[in-house]
Amino acid sequence: MTPVAPPNTLTPIDTRYKRIIAIAVPVMLANLAVPLQSVIDTAIVGNMNDAAKLAGMGLAIQLLSLLLVSFNFLQYASSGLSAQALGQLANSNYENDNKNNVENSIKSQSPLLPILQRALLLAFVIGMVLLLAKPWLIDYGLQALSANPASGLAAKTYLDVRFWGVIAELMNFAFIGWFAGQGKTRYMLYQQGFIAFANITLTLFFVYGLQMDLVGVALGTTIAFWLGVVLALWLSRQHLSINWQALFSIDPKQFTRFKMLRLFMLNKDIFIRTLILTLSFAWMTRLSAQSGDLVLAANAILLQILSISAFALDGVAVSAETLTGQAAGRRDWKRFAIIVKRTGIVSYGLALVLSLIWWAAAPSYLTMMTNISEVFDLANTYKNYAILLPLIGVGAYWMDGIFFGLTAGSVIRNAAIIWAAIFFPISWLLYQRYDMTGIWLSVWCILILRMLVLGVYLYRAQRTGSYEILQPDQ
Repeated sequence: MTPVAPPNTLTPIDTRYKRIIAIAVPVMLANLAVPLQSVIDTAIVGNMNDAAKLAGMGLAIQLLSLLLVSFNFLQYASSGLSAQALGQLANSNYENDNKNNVENSIKSQSPLLPILQRALLLAFVIGMVLLLAKPWLIDYGLQALSANPASGLAAKTYLDVRFWGVIAELMNFAFIGWFAGQGKTRYMLYQQGFIAFANITLTLFFVYGLQMDLVGVALGTTIAFWLGVVLALWLSRQHLSINWQALFSIDPKQFTRFKMLRLFMLNKDIFIRTLILTLSFAWMTRLSAQSGDLVLAANAILLQILSISAFALDGVAVSAETLTGQAAGRRDWKRFAIIVKRTGIVSYGLALVLSLIWWAAAPSYLTMMTNISEVFDLANTYKNYAILLPLIGVGAYWMDGIFFGLTAGSVIRNAAIIWAAIFFPISWLLYQRYDMTGIWLSVWCILILRMLVLGVYLYRAQRTGSYEILQPDQ
């Protein structure tokens, strides 16, 4: 029988800044491929000399976010569960004379493949439901966002095509989380970089080569996501060193009622949190639409700054998620506290750099995004609110990473309910008093409140020295 080293002889979790950055950089590069697709799509539409089309693009992106990002618990659950699985493998399988034992476990009877299979199955089922409900979701969704006739028609044209890729996009969430939780960030980079390259290439071909207008923009993105699923399956097979048959073979023991309920309960809480968050930004889009297509178009451009910054900052959040998840799996709370501190320092340092970059690049960015003078002038007036978004929002993303690593679903859910109860009345008052300025102050409120509420939970745990209270679901 193979001797098992006691927990105190395990190779310590690497908490050095070098390790945090090593995880974060590939994630940042991979993540930036995601908003880059949206930026390219928005820039192409923004140069069609039609503010209604640009406004419609903003509506379509927000409605898709409302529908798809609500289910990005597939990413966070896969990431947290796979990270903790690695920590548990280290506890149970580490051999003093074989430092590669954990990696060998991954390649043999690994618990990681069933985690991915369950997430992909759930993604497929959810995607099929959304696809079947497409006509109603588009019509009622655009009504809820207060779409004007011209921008609503443009949004519907785009969404009719993009919906055929929703299953692939949901599966993409599962793959990203699964790779990230294991620290396999280079696989994320390969996958997301490939999707971005395919999307940009196909979109430019369909729009300028075949003159397909908005339909071409949507078609390029849809095909790119399906190609990304194929690549991610191949990368997963390579990572686990298994053949295609094994990749698609289902072990009924891994899909028991207990295991599925465990996944569902975690996903349910994260779903509620993410739905609240997405509804908050949908509320911002509704307020923009009520102010007219010009405001909606300008905000569609400026909010891309938030999207790009969030995906960049998420690189460090994934470091926090991966390392805190592994520490939690080992119940190593001393290193957990070190990870929290150091990932926070790296997060805020990166946020400062991002804001400085946006300050320097904003004029060129706005010129690239639209040739409509009215939209450009309005966006230029409010650009400083967007430039400060990395510094305003970094705490929210950092805290998310910590709590997703803990898979503390009920805490995440309760925090979202608390900040939402504060946010919605404040945002309405700000909009009534300050109009477009109020919209941007409300965006700031979303980010600040998310950080503050989760920060209180973390502070209580640090103060008492009992981090187990952050894992009520365990």
